[in-house]
Amino acid sequence: MTPASPLRCFLPRPNASVRLYCFPHAGGAASAFHGLAHRLPEWVELRAVQYPGRQDRYADPLPESVGALAEQVVRAVETPFDRPTAFFGHSMGAVVAFEAARRLRPRFPSPLAALFVSACKAPAERVPRGIGFGEDEVRAYLRDLGGEGARALEADEELWRLAYPVLSGDLRLIERYRYAAGAPLTCPLVAIGGEDDASVPPGDLAPWRDYAVGGAERHTLKGGHFYFDEALDPLVAVLTGTLGQHARQPR
Repeated sequence: MTPASPLRCFLPRPNASVRLYCFPHAGGAASAFHGLAHRLPEWVELRAVQYPGRQDRYADPLPESVGALAEQVVRAVETPFDRPTAFFGHSMGAVVAFEAARRLRPRFPSPLAALFVSACKAPAERVPRGIGFGEDEVRAYLRDLGGEGARALEADEELWRLAYPVLSGDLRLIERYRYAAGAPLTCPLVAIGGEDDASVPPGDLAPWRDYAVGGAERHTLKGGHFYFDEALDPLVAVLTGTLGQHARQPR
């Protein structure tokens, strides 16, 4: 894997029968999925997307749009896929994963085994929140979302100084995103949310049914916007329940 690649693999599993690409939230990095990579069974290999402007891609400029970011990822993934492959995106990452899925070819049959969208409203339901991008506004926004990452930034001013440019840049990307209508996806779509997520209440997951020909399966898990901070096992159960339809044992 070359340094320029946006993909990170924390636990290589060359004999895994299923591969899962994970897209982080706004301000997040590939490392957000380190724990998940180790919690998944051996028949799943996780590859995390590292957006520009953070960690080992700190010097790389942010793309101008969500679509451009999705294009970067599509260029980096190994297509045609050599095994059943799925995308998982959390919050902003769900929009990026969705746009990446739309750009894969062929459209039918879908090259994806599944698309998992987490803690995110359906694309056409997203409207500009009108938030500013000053430090106080971004701090307040993160505080409302909660999660371990927000608490860490609140407690460490030096960490906040490093994170703020990335956070504000990501929030600008998602605030400017506008859905362009198109054909529904032909892969299974699974929408996941936290039962106490005030920013994306469980009912807001329902419109995802219109974005795949087979509708959308929905799961509501205990917790808030970052429900997996509290427990990864429920998320693992949802992921493997779908991916296990393709392969349950290592190759």
